[in-house]
Amino acid sequence: MRPVTEDDVRRSFVNCSKGEAQRLSVPRDLDEQPWDDLDFLGWRDPGAPDRGYLVTARDDGGLLGVTLRAAPKAGRGFTARSMCSLCLTTHTSGGVSLMTARRAGEAGRQGNTVGQYLCADLACSLYVRGRKKSIVGAEIDETLTVEEKVARARRNLATFIDSVLK
Repeated sequence: MRPVTEDDVRRSFVNCSKGEAQRLSVPRDLDEQPWDDLDFLGWRDPGAPDRGYLVTARDDGGLLGVTLRAAPKAGRGFTARSMCSLCLTTHTSGGVSLMTARRAGEAGRQGNTVGQYLCADLACSLYVRGRKKSIVGAEIDETLTVEEKVARARRNLATFIDSVLK
């Protein structure tokens, strides 16, 4: 992903109003992001832990941002494991959250949403590339190359984004 500015991020959102986009919390460390290793910029709002944001590059070179809401944490024990549906990283309880996104356009204004189980920290790109490890300890043994895992995660992300735009 190419480096982006705060203005780029705020203009990219497709499932919230312009006012909401202006008020949301954008990471202060955009200059320090590992852009070459990111398929999307994802972050959680430190002031509102149930909110998350995802910004990715579009095919035309522009950006597309999606606001997310995390479901309340379930009362499962520490040994429970869940898998992110984008990057297929396995985490212990709390490492994966059900994130819902309001659909874009009229469907979203009517309250329609789509949900996906995602890494709670939205660092899927770094998990896929081995730059960040889950605390489960035992990674799933796959024969795919890193490039193939990245391609799979990008396809899964595109499917999720398409469902938000429908």
